[in-house]
Amino acid sequence: MTTQRDPDYRLETRLVHEGQQRTPFGETCEALFITQGFIYESAESAERRFLNEEPGYSYSRYSNPTIDMFEQRMASLEGAEAARATASGMAAVTAAMVSQVQAGDHVVAARGLFGSCRWVVEDLLPRFGVGCTLVDGMDLDAWRKAVRPETKAFLLETPSNPSLQIIDIAAVAKISHEAGATLTVDNVFATPLYQRPLALGADCVVYSATKHIDGQGRCLGGVILGSTEFIENKVQQFLRMTGPSISPFNAWVLLKGLETLSLRVERQTANAGFLADALHNHPKLTNLTYPGRADHPQAELIRRQMSGGSTMIALDVKGGKEAAFRFMNALRLIRISNNLGDAKSLVTHPATTTHQRFAPELRAEMGISDGIVRLSVGLEHREDLLADLVNALERV
Repeated sequence: MTTQRDPDYRLETRLVHEGQQRTPFGETCEALFITQGFIYESAESAERRFLNEEPGYSYSRYSNPTIDMFEQRMASLEGAEAARATASGMAAVTAAMVSQVQAGDHVVAARGLFGSCRWVVEDLLPRFGVGCTLVDGMDLDAWRKAVRPETKAFLLETPSNPSLQIIDIAAVAKISHEAGATLTVDNVFATPLYQRPLALGADCVVYSATKHIDGQGRCLGGVILGSTEFIENKVQQFLRMTGPSISPFNAWVLLKGLETLSLRVERQTANAGFLADALHNHPKLTNLTYPGRADHPQAELIRRQMSGGSTMIALDVKGGKEAAFRFMNALRLIRISNNLGDAKSLVTHPATTTHQRFAPELRAEMGISDGIVRLSVGLEHREDLLADLVNALERV
C-alpha cells in the first residue's frame, strides 16, 4: 500500500500514529485482525476485488488491515513510497533478491554479509541460473570491475555483520545505476533512525524486524521498502504467489515495537558508546570496533552517511576462540544469543554460529577472526554492563 503522511509530523510522532486504521469502535490501540479471509457482499464483488477494480481485502496472505498499518508506518519511518512485510528478515532479503532476477542475470554483492544472506546470493541464486560475484564492499573499484552486461542487482549491508565495516551507499548506488542495476541495502545494524539508504540512492531497503523493530525478543518479521513502482512491479507478485507472509499478530507486535523504537535505540546507542569508550584500550582485547568512535577506520564516511553510531560493538578477544569462549562464559548479566537489537544485552561468537559454515580463509576475508565477539547492547544500566564485561575479560 502506498502511504500518505503529514510531512509536518516528526519521526517520533509518526512512529506512534502513522498508518492507524480505526474500526467503528474507535479503539485507541491498533486493532488486531486475526483472520485468514474476508467476506464479499456478492460474487461480483469478489471478482472485482481479485481484478483490483474494487478496494478491500481478499486474503491475509495478500493483505490484511493490521499488516497494512505496519507497512505504512515502516514506509513513513524509512521515507519510502511503499513497503511489504514478510515472515522474517531472511524472507525479506530472499524475496527482494529473487524477485529482481531471472536465469541469465548476474548479481554483485559485498562479501561482508550475514551468513544466510550470503547463502542466498552465493548458493541459492546460481541454482536457478543467476550468476554472482562477491566483492570487497569497501573497494569501489571492485564493484565497478564486477559489473557484467547481464548484471541486474547489487546487494550490501552496512554496517556489516559482525565486523561493522562501512560501505559507501551513495557511491555504490551510482555504480549500480550506471550499470542499469538496482541496489538493495540491508540496513539492520544502522536501523532506520541512523541511516537512510533510499535518500542515498538505494532502490530497496530490507530489515529483519525481529531485531530492533521488535526489540524485545517476541516475534519474527521482515520488511521490504522502496518506490511504489519497485514494490508493485518486482516484489508484490512474488510475495503474493510464494507466500512468505507475516502473521497479523506478529505485525501487531511490531507496530507496538515501533512506538518505542527511538527511545530504545537512542538509549542502547548511548550505552554502546559508553562501553566502547571504556573498553577500547583494554589489554585483553586485540581490537574494538564501534561506528560511533573517531578511531573507526571509516569514521569520515560514517559522519557523512550515518546520523548516529550503533547498538553494536565488535570485540576481538586476545587468544582466539578459546579466549572468546572463556570471556562469554564468564558473563553473568549479558547473555549468549545469536539475536541482536534486543532490550537485553546479548553476545555471540560469529565464527561458530552465524558464520560457522564459512572456511577460515573466507571468514578472514569478511573480517571475522576466531576472537571476535559481537556485542548487542541493551537497555540495562551502563555501569552494570561495564562491570560485567570487565569481570569477564579478567577471566580470559
